[in-house]
Amino acid sequence: MSWLRAIVVSAVLSLCVLATPAYASSSLRVVDIATRDGVALKSIVYTPDTPGRYPAIIFITSWAMPNLEYFVQAQQFADAGYVVVSYTPRGFYASGGAIDTAGPKDIGDLTEVINWTLANTPAEPTRIGAAGVSYGAGMALIGSAFDSRIRAVAALSGWTDLTYSLFSNQTRHLQTAGLLALSAQLTGRPSAELQQALSNFFANQNVPDVIAYAQVRSAATYLEAINANRPAILIANAYGDSFFGPNQLTDFFTRLSGPKRLELRPGDHAIAELTGILGLPNDAWTSTRRWFDQYLRGVNTGIASENPVQLQLRGQGSYESYPSWSTVSTSTAHYNLSDVHWWSNEGELAAGSQTDWSATIVAGEDTVANGGLVLLTNGAEAITGEPATAWIPAVDRSNAGVWQSDWLTSPQRVRGAAHLRLTVTPGNSGPTTVIAYLYDTEWGGKGSLVTHVAVTLRDSVAGQPHTVDVDFPATAYDIPSGHRLSLVIDTVDPLYADKAPRFSTVKFSSSASSPSYVSLPLK
Repeated sequence: MSWLRAIVVSAVLSLCVLATPAYASSSLRVVDIATRDGVALKSIVYTPDTPGRYPAIIFITSWAMPNLEYFVQAQQFADAGYVVVSYTPRGFYASGGAIDTAGPKDIGDLTEVINWTLANTPAEPTRIGAAGVSYGAGMALIGSAFDSRIRAVAALSGWTDLTYSLFSNQTRHLQTAGLLALSAQLTGRPSAELQQALSNFFANQNVPDVIAYAQVRSAATYLEAINANRPAILIANAYGDSFFGPNQLTDFFTRLSGPKRLELRPGDHAIAELTGILGLPNDAWTSTRRWFDQYLRGVNTGIASENPVQLQLRGQGSYESYPSWSTVSTSTAHYNLSDVHWWSNEGELAAGSQTDWSATIVAGEDTVANGGLVLLTNGAEAITGEPATAWIPAVDRSNAGVWQSDWLTSPQRVRGAAHLRLTVTPGNSGPTTVIAYLYDTEWGGKGSLVTHVAVTLRDSVAGQPHTVDVDFPATAYDIPSGHRLSLVIDTVDPLYADKAPRFSTVKFSSSASSPSYVSLPLK
């Protein structure tokens, strides 16, 4: 979560605290929960006023957010008959210690908070849940591997593989890491370990050390233990999450063996849950309530009998449901990349075989094709329904490869992760980067971004071809009839720290033994 979102949400929540009337059926108190190493975690405890035993939910705040983040939702859960403890993790705001980034100290703290809750509230030991947005989501998932008392999890806009989040396809995510680093400095006390990891990340050095740091902080590392404990896990996220891309979640979800549900929506990081944080109607928080009622209160909400994969269509608002991630797509559209024509300086996305060609671009210069600004571009889509756009005729063909399909005679309903196979030959030795963008292009040339992916060849050698085999981030997008698919490949995007060196070259090619193509998963 960025410092900007933290400031905006904190300001609005402050108004909520003043404007929201006290609930007659629950009360709250502010406490310090002491951990085993003496760190005090600033916490708010919400308890139903009626005597009895209640299910409990532990809310863990987002990165750079205080425990007031869940004020409205926590009150509503307490009013409905839950004990709720919302705490600020170590290192942020007034909580003691240094930021551990969901490391062993943080996960131990979650267990300490559960211990305190059972000792000091009317919480039922067999009905404990953990939840959070972003940072809290990741910790709730990891915590369910280490504490079998956690019987249900709601992970909203979280991660399962921190290495993938930082280094997907060997490419460093510059804007997201920069925002995390800045917000940590503004609202907390980064540990020496975190500062070293960030320093290595930005300097592009000691990458194995950064990866080791991230793996310890990834729920995917502990999947076997999570499956052994079998908590009921709800995962909700956004297709355009620029912090924690959806592909890591779909893989993790598929390998979960307990009760599970995956919801994907348009938007960017933590945007889909934002209105619910403020107490407004919100699909993600409605599902969270139904999930905990089902698996903690024992109320049949119907959610257990529904298809576990729920996809909100981009630009439409409606949902589709599926029994598994593997059933999201039923067919594939295969487009081969053709030779680049001299008269148009672009190629075709064609159905027939297209081999034995090559095309070279000047690398290291950006084009009008890009992924936008972290949080803002994809976040705006969640509100307006409009994705990032680029005028495809304005893409500089000397700095990018462009391939376009024929005009579609029927809609292409993309469901899942498209795939790109491409032979890339750098003209320089050392790392080089390519970024591929898939656009839905109308007759006037305006392309709406369907999905994009960056790939860095860290050990490239001048003149040596490399085969890129990569999945685009998963999405649910309908390309209308009368539009066409455009593929743009350039070498620079402000979202990423890695890029091709200026004045270098990159050659794209295709051969019978290594064809270049795009495949779309379709409904």
